[in-house]
Amino acid sequence: MSFNTSITGLNAAQKDLDVTSNNIANANSTGFKSSRAQFGDIYAVSAYGNSKTATGQGVLTEAVQQQFTQGSLQFTNNSLDLAISGQGFFTFQPTLDSLQSVYSRAGALGANKDGFIVNTNGQYLKALPVSANGTLQSTSLASAKPIQLPVAAGAPKATTLVTQSFNLPASATVPTVTPFDTTQATPDPASYTQANSQQVYDSLGNTHTLTSYYVKTANPNEWNVYYQVDTQTPIQGPSTLTFDANGQLPTTPAPFAVTATAASLGTGAAPLNINVQTQGDSTQYNAPFNMAAQSQDGNTTGQLTGVSVGSNGLIQASYSNGQNIPLGMVALANFSNPQGLKQVGNNSWAESVDSGAPTAGQPGTGTFGLIQGGALEQSNVDLTQQLVNLITAQRNFQANAQAIQTDKTATDSVINIR
Repeated sequence: MSFNTSITGLNAAQKDLDVTSNNIANANSTGFKSSRAQFGDIYAVSAYGNSKTATGQGVLTEAVQQQFTQGSLQFTNNSLDLAISGQGFFTFQPTLDSLQSVYSRAGALGANKDGFIVNTNGQYLKALPVSANGTLQSTSLASAKPIQLPVAAGAPKATTLVTQSFNLPASATVPTVTPFDTTQATPDPASYTQANSQQVYDSLGNTHTLTSYYVKTANPNEWNVYYQVDTQTPIQGPSTLTFDANGQLPTTPAPFAVTATAASLGTGAAPLNINVQTQGDSTQYNAPFNMAAQSQDGNTTGQLTGVSVGSNGLIQASYSNGQNIPLGMVALANFSNPQGLKQVGNNSWAESVDSGAPTAGQPGTGTFGLIQGGALEQSNVDLTQQLVNLITAQRNFQANAQAIQTDKTATDSVINIR
């Protein structure tokens, strides 16, 4: 019987060596979680046996449990590399038509030939759907889909709103040439006080110039503003601005509608319909003309320049025209018992009865950790501890082997009795 007891000890020590060796071998595996072998003693006592005199019959391996502690983060030069700082697992789909998911902490990602974001095993990263402004629409894993980077250029958008904030000189006088002639493609500079130009875009992404002409009237603190698209005539306006004695606009003027027909644009684009909004913080002070701020909401055609992932998991495609288009939100999953997950290799796990069903969520909410873009989570193996464990397991193996040798010596002595 003592031979069998020592053999169980050898097996346990070997299992400990196997687990420790595997930990050491994966010290540099991205997202790897170290394991710990847990053992229990064996007592075979009958229902009416005397437990006071029972001797143990060895040891058995009760479990090999992975330790899901946080690994350190290593920053990389790849914007698609992702790491989770906190709890949760990335969700991957093995194939595009697969109904199953695997879960991993390894976020070494890239794009395949079809533009899908995949890991080093070719599995597809799943993301939750978002609206056009990046708001999460669903936290159900059933709604999560593989993310594909757009291959088309960023779509152009016609300008519909222009905003302007400026200071007009309070010392300005009425122009020497009056009235302002709206029929000239190039107005006489002596017929207006100041002018400002900015770019706007038509529906095809073509660039046009919107020029604003500011004309001081004979009325105190009053200005007329005229608007021209490219060199089209007649020049549109006026929009009248009346400042108070403090050089401020008492109320924000209503937007002025500037239009341009498709024929006058000459690009085949749809007609332009632009609302020009003079901001309420515009002033008339005794200072030079100054365009403090101006903006417009259109854009030209853009090329994909990069992909970024925010700490909340929002994946955005960036274009050369300044557009940032949300593609989805990284789908994180968590389990009530992560140690019950089934190991499937390649630093991945699958759902099991012991782990429970996955719960999906947005990074940075609830118990889910934040996403760190351009970084990878390193293995959580503590090499110093593992080397000590290796020495301990080796010692236990040698001790059990010595016990077998002692048992053999004792047995030989009995056999040699004459």
